[in-house]
Order: sequence, then structure tokens, then C-alpha cells
Amino acid sequence: MRHSKRYRQLREKIDRLKSYSLAEAVRLVKENANAKFDESVEVAVRLGIDPKKQEQAVAGTVTLPHGTGKKVRVLAFVKGDKVDEARAAGADYVGFEDLVEKISSGWTDFDIAVATPDTMPAVGKLGKILGPKGLMPSPKTQTVTFDIGNAIRALKAGRINYRNDKTGNVHAVVGKVSFAPEQLIDNIQTFVRELMKNKPSTAKGQFIRKVVISSTMGVGIRVDTKEFSEAVKREV
Repeated sequence: MRHSKRYRQLREKIDRLKSYSLAEAVRLVKENANAKFDESVEVAVRLGIDPKKQEQAVAGTVTLPHGTGKKVRVLAFVKGDKVDEARAAGADYVGFEDLVEKISSGWTDFDIAVATPDTMPAVGKLGKILGPKGLMPSPKTQTVTFDIGNAIRALKAGRINYRNDKTGNVHAVVGKVSFAPEQLIDNIQTFVRELMKNKPSTAKGQFIRKVVISSTMGVGIRVDTKEFSEAVKREV
């Protein structure tokens, strides 16, 4: 794959073999984000799991202390009196059978879906469409609940879902380059600590294998994983 001149120039500024402190990595991400829009900051974490084993799947939710800076479009599968509750909480799309039919036709123009348990027999049939896109509501990510109003408000405030992919990596947006360095550091530490707390009991060896942060148009910068391990030890 041939990268642009801009990308190659950015890559020359980064030592790809070095693991930077989190503060230094955040500084470099911000300094090198020179696109004409407010780029997102993303983190990618390589986990020490066997992604083929279901018991080692890592998924859940975490509320970032400073949010993601991104407007999250929430779709709510609800019926009865939960319709008004979902609308009052700020859901962007509210419905049940009409939304099931629309999604069955291929429409998925939203970021997160939540559902009340009584809608799941029908919503579950959308698994082949929503599952690969990471949009399927699940009790594990707290997106299947009768407490639909609080779930929607939490997602709008910065709660994100995470799930490992087929290669054992977890990706997440943790803010914008316009955030203060301290806000990005807080968000990244919160996210990685959450992963560490959810290490599957059957996963052996080093759990956090690699942490890389980058902006949308930037290059990846490797972060020293010892920093996160020491932070968790201090909390125990």
C-alpha cells in the first residue's frame, strides 16, 4: 500500500520501534494532527487472548470521563410506554417493527442500538446485519435493558461499547485532537484500565500486549504498556 507524501512525512517524525510514555504519545498525536477538521483520537489495544475461544471474548461498556467529542446517533427498539421514555432521553431513532423492517432492507445509519428485552425476539433476527457492524444490542454491553432512558443518556454522555475483533484487538475513539492533553490521557487510561479489569480468567500471560494511539489522519504511536499495569496495581 502506497501512502501519501503527508503520511510519509508524519511517519518520519515517529520512532516506530519506541514505546512512548502516554503523555508523550498524546503530545505527538496532537502536534501531528494537521488535517482541516477536528480529528478523532483512537486507541487500538492488542489483547493476550485467543479470539477463537468464546470464553475469552472481551466486551463491555465504559463511560469516558470527558466523552468522545462525537455526536452519537442512538437507535432505540422500544414499544409501549418506553417510546416516550426513549424520545425524552434523546434517542435519534425510536420505534420497533418499523425499524426492524427498515434495517432488514439494509439501512444502518446510526452508531449504537439499544433495545428493551421484549423486543429482542424480533431484533435478534437482525443479527446477520447488525452483528458484523458491532451494532447488535446485547446485555453484555448494557444495551438490552428496560432502563432505556438511563441507557440512552449514558451513551449520549460518553459511554462507549467495546468488543474484541477476530484478531484479538480492541479499538475505540477516545476523544478529539482539540481535547486538552489531560482529557485525552484520562480517557485513554480509563479505557485501558477497564479492559484490564475484564481479563478473562482463562487468558494466560501478558494481557495488554500493545497499545497504539493515533488521530484519524495520523500515524500510530506505540505507548508503553507498563504505565497502565502500574496504574491498576495502585488501585488495588
